[in-house]
Amino acid sequence: MAERDDPEIIGRRVQQLRTERGLTQKQLAEPVYTPAYISTVEAGRVRASEPALRHIAGRLGVAYEELATGRPAHLATDLRLRLTDAQRTLSTGEAEVAAGTYAVLLAEAEAHGLVAEQAAALLGLGECALDTGDLETAQRRFEESEQRMGDAPLTQRVPAVRGRAVSHYLAGELRYSCYLFESTLDELNRTGLHDPEALLLLYTGVIAPYMDMGAHARAAQAAEFALALAPQVQDPALVARMHRSVARTMIAEGRIAEADVSLAKAAELYRQLQIRTELANCHWMRGYLYAQNGELERAEDELREAQTMLSAKRAALYTSQVAVELADVLHRRGRSDEAGELLRQVLGDLNSERGAIHAAAAHRLLGIIAEDARDTEAAEEHYVRAMSLLERAGAAGDLADLCRLLGDLLRRTGRVEAALDAYRTGLGHRTAPGTTTLGPAPAQPPL
Repeated sequence: MAERDDPEIIGRRVQQLRTERGLTQKQLAEPVYTPAYISTVEAGRVRASEPALRHIAGRLGVAYEELATGRPAHLATDLRLRLTDAQRTLSTGEAEVAAGTYAVLLAEAEAHGLVAEQAAALLGLGECALDTGDLETAQRRFEESEQRMGDAPLTQRVPAVRGRAVSHYLAGELRYSCYLFESTLDELNRTGLHDPEALLLLYTGVIAPYMDMGAHARAAQAAEFALALAPQVQDPALVARMHRSVARTMIAEGRIAEADVSLAKAAELYRQLQIRTELANCHWMRGYLYAQNGELERAEDELREAQTMLSAKRAALYTSQVAVELADVLHRRGRSDEAGELLRQVLGDLNSERGAIHAAAAHRLLGIIAEDARDTEAAEEHYVRAMSLLERAGAAGDLADLCRLLGDLLRRTGRVEAALDAYRTGLGHRTAPGTTTLGPAPAQPPL
């Protein structure tokens, strides 16, 4: 396919515009050029110089850019402004509305050959798909965005890589998610591409899969790097996301007060920015924090607030994940029937390909509820299903805990050998928390 600045394409454009305006080649050429020169330009036999094209554009009454590229003047700027508006729409939680806008902008960018704007629209479509829980579409859109960027510097491709990694994490592919995060961080740090925003985006993103895989030391290190990078970053949404992610490591280390402060900072930033989905995630994380600290009433309030905010914006996957954690709090408050009903409602939205960690948590809790009701057969079935989900995801710490629960159940029902096997499996997962990623830790940034 011919390029937009190909001499033949430009020549046909000049001829069409001249004919539409009723001008002769002589009228178009005067007073600087000859009719013969205009003829060779229109035939595509010569590449017109910039001064010649500017002269011709002036005679035709069109912008130089439009004549040279075939694009309306200021189209790229207009598209970028509308892309920013779509991002603002997405940030308030209206993912489906934003997706419609991004799709229109993608079509316009493709029609006019604006590659950078195509990549930005595809990135936005990927983020919309993440919000609505369509992980397969999200992965595809992020991959397409990165492909459109071609040989662009890695720092420019980081948002698409981060999107791919988060998509795989939410799909339960923790090891591959960590690989994407780590290999990108390693390349940035080893090649001297120390862009603070790119690094912060990656370090905050990798914390969640590290935590779920039991790699707490690496999660803590990523959090420390993120905190050190934050003062260099001007994007408040990015800093807010960092505070929310870092809180996870503080919770794991028992630094409850510090975690609460970090989450409060994130919530305030998101409130200022009106980023509803991220604000809901802050309530979610605070609910988790209070649950870990035994403050169950406060935990329930925060989780219900998160669930209301997310369901209002139809963020289906996140809503289901919050429901699992809310069910755990309800069970601990003595409302097991309510918890069980909530879990059964959301399990249809969670599976090995979509929210595997929370699907496993739902089956684990249903197993515990079944055990309390003396239904050992149902309890064992839920534990086994949870183990299958966690093994696929590679969540070592959760697997070890689940093996203990299954072992205790088997021992109580007289199956001692099977119980010992479950305990041994659990110990195997517990003893190697540092080997959950796909190689040595990535190179460190020069902080």
